[in-house]
Amino acid sequence: MILVTGGAGFIGANFVLDWLAQSDEPVINLDVLSYAGNCENLASLSGDERHIFVQGDIADSALVDSLLAQYQPRTIINFAAESHVDRSIHGPEDFIQTNIVGTFRLLEAVRAYWNNLQDEAKQNFRFLHVSTDEVYGSLAKDDPAFTETHRYEPNSPYSASKAASDHLVRAYHHTYALPVLTTNCSNNYGPFHFPEKLIPLMIVNALAGKPLPVYGDGQQIRDWLYVKDHCSAIRRVLEAGKVGEVYNIGGWNEKPNIDIVHTVCGILDELRPLSNTQSPLSSYRNLITYVTDRPGHDRRYAIDASKIERELGWKPAETFDTGIRKTVQWYLENQDWVANVQSGTYREWVEKNYTGRAA
Repeated sequence: MILVTGGAGFIGANFVLDWLAQSDEPVINLDVLSYAGNCENLASLSGDERHIFVQGDIADSALVDSLLAQYQPRTIINFAAESHVDRSIHGPEDFIQTNIVGTFRLLEAVRAYWNNLQDEAKQNFRFLHVSTDEVYGSLAKDDPAFTETHRYEPNSPYSASKAASDHLVRAYHHTYALPVLTTNCSNNYGPFHFPEKLIPLMIVNALAGKPLPVYGDGQQIRDWLYVKDHCSAIRRVLEAGKVGEVYNIGGWNEKPNIDIVHTVCGILDELRPLSNTQSPLSSYRNLITYVTDRPGHDRRYAIDASKIERELGWKPAETFDTGIRKTVQWYLENQDWVANVQSGTYREWVEKNYTGRAA
């Protein structure tokens, strides 16, 4: 069986669901259930004996030790992370604790476990660390995209904490020979995305008739990766990736944020058009509101995913047009899920982050 950390969050939950849709190999799912971890993401697995959920922290060494001893996983996939740049600006300490201290303690537990494995089990074991393109810093408009050898230049507390975790994983391979793999992905989107990030926030706010806040001039460029493509890439890296290597995972979809917002509004205009009785507005685009940019906002990320295609034969199945339509449709069909995640804590965060930003 495999052990997945952070498997109730956005990407982790999608991975667990996809894994069990394609394999009967059981999953131990360790998640602390912070604000973004949500067991409702895994509701379809209720009663499925292949899914063993454990609420707990990767920094809890005793718990991790006991899980490794009890279940003897052949692989660990580490999704567990604090991942929102804006939250890291308001409160960086949680990011240091989870992304750096948590990864360190997880690595220590895994190293001890791996050292006690024998023969084939030890040879075949893998630790796959899931990271982000944000560790590479920001690109100018005409700069070439990030490759796996690009220098780390993190610019936010979030990306700095992820860069530190990447370095720890690399060090444990070079110092202790721990068989690790690292993936650095671009911006994910798709089902179960917590509505503080750009795409789900635009969908949720538009349907509620609320302003669609766009930072600065909206020309920040990101590469967009449909989450199920990301999951398939991780499976492929786990299956055939070379120990100690880094693989960038991207969607080949560079787009400015404002274009993303206009695309979401256009799909909503088509699938859930505003009526005169609902709103005097003719389009959701009329809700777009430019607000003060966040501090140190990186201008452009771009992933060169040539290595994983060349060496492992992986490339994304979804274009942005197909992926974003599936995403908007999912949110329209899952309004109960949206309502349930918009707790008092979520509302407090939105007020904290957006109140006072001058239009």
